[in-house]
Formats: sequence, structure tokens, C-alpha cells
Amino acid sequence: MTPTLKWLVVGVGLAALWALGSSVYVVDETQQALVIRFGAPMGVAGAPGLKFKIPYSDSLVFYDSRLQILTSPAEQIILGDQKRVEVVTYTRFRISDPLRFYQAVGTLDQANAQLTQMVSSSLRRELGQVTLRSLLSDDRRPEVAIIEKDVADKARALGVEVTEVRLHRADLPFEASQAIYDRMKSERNREAKELRAQGFEWAQQIQGRADRDRTVLLSEVQRQSAITHGEADAEANQILSAAFSKDPEFYKLYRSLQTYRQALADSQPMLVLTPDAEFLKQFRSGPAATVPKQ
Repeated sequence: MTPTLKWLVVGVGLAALWALGSSVYVVDETQQALVIRFGAPMGVAGAPGLKFKIPYSDSLVFYDSRLQILTSPAEQIILGDQKRVEVVTYTRFRISDPLRFYQAVGTLDQANAQLTQMVSSSLRRELGQVTLRSLLSDDRRPEVAIIEKDVADKARALGVEVTEVRLHRADLPFEASQAIYDRMKSERNREAKELRAQGFEWAQQIQGRADRDRTVLLSEVQRQSAITHGEADAEANQILSAAFSKDPEFYKLYRSLQTYRQALADSQPMLVLTPDAEFLKQFRSGPAATVPKQ
């Protein structure tokens, strides 16, 4: 075999191997493959496994066969009672017909954009007929079911199967929430002021009763003390009168000694008196002698 023929055989073999490799592809369990020949879709390779295609002419577009989750951005909706709410929804769907999906939208991003518009349109139409009270209660379930059915029916034209549409969140707008919060805060402050005023009034009443009871109690105690003091003074005077009547001289001496004690204790170190002063009578002569009775 000549060298030229040998290189020709090698080239043909390599081209055959490359063609064989280009004609084989694998479909994963989580994917669906759409075969496109010269720009025209030819069919769907939905079952997983090893597949074959025509090199050069056939190309592949893979789509995920699993459930997809679409979270719509928050949007303000006017309800039937003219209340505004911010609603966030989420939608679960899967690509059920890759061929129709490719012809209708082509990419997953385009499908998400169209599904977002469908959900928003249906949401505004249905929630525009309900009240805020119904939206926040179990009464919203029939409305959500209607929205889900409407979106699912429209999405079939895109080759998409919608399995679930749910309200993820439904809140009042920030301005309305802030106004409600401010109103609640002012109401609580008003109640707090009323309670403080009532407590202050009760405290004044309790303090008044306590002061009145204290005054009554002190008056009674003082009255009883004055009575007891008067009775004690009367009894002391009786005792002193009885003692004075028994021995007047001794009583005079005792009173003089008490006078000396008080006067000398309160005086200065030097006391100037005349010798014949009545104050010094007891010092000069002493007590009078008592003659015993025979």
C-alpha cells in the first residue's frame, strides 16, 4: 500500500469516527430533546437514553422536564372594596410539549415573561371582585382556584402545563401599613394617658383617705393623751397635797433643795448674793428642828 493510499484510509476512518460521534447523543432523565433539522423542528426525544441524529443537518435543543417555579414580582392590586394590596404569587409548571414550546416561546425566559403576564392579568381580574376581608380568610380559595384554572388553560398554548398557582404574600402597601401603625400607636398612647390619669386619680383618692384616717387617728390619740395626762396631773397633785399636809416643813425643805439644784446647775461658776437673801435661808439656818410629841 502506497503512503498516499494509507493516509487516505486513515482520513476516511477518522471522518467516519467523527461522523459516528456527531450522530450520537444522550438524553438525561431530567431532560427532553427537540431535534431540529435545517431550522425546522422534526420531533421530540423524550425517553432518556442513547439517541442518534444526522450529522451536520440535525441540531438539538434541550429542555428541563422537571417542575419549574416562577415567583412573580410584587404588584399592587385594587380590590373590590377599593383597598390596595401588594400581592406576590408563585407558579409551578413544567414543559409538557417541547415542540409547541419551541414554536411559541423558544426559551425559558420568554416563557417566564409570558406566564408572569398571564398570572398578573388573571389576578387583577379576579381579585378586583373580592374584598380585603375575603382575601384574608378561607374565602380566597375558590378565587385562587379560578386564577389557577385560567392560567393553566392559557398556558397550554405555550406547551406548558401549570400545576399550581398560589398567593405567596398579600400585604397592605407600605404607606397604608405605616398609616395603620401610626393610628394604632396614637390610640395606644391615648389609652396609656387615660390609664395614667385614672391611676393618678386613684392615687389621690387613696392618699386623701390615708391623710384623713391619719388625722382622725392622731386626734383621737392626742385626745386620749390629754385625758391621761390630765388624770395623771390630778393624781400627782393629790399625792403632793397629801404629802404637804402630813409634813409642811419637810415639803418646804424639799422644794428649796429642788430650787437650789436647778438654780445652781444653770448658773455661772460665780453667783453673787447678799447674806440676808431669802435664797440663802436654808444655808444659814438649816431646817427647823422638829420637837417630838410627848
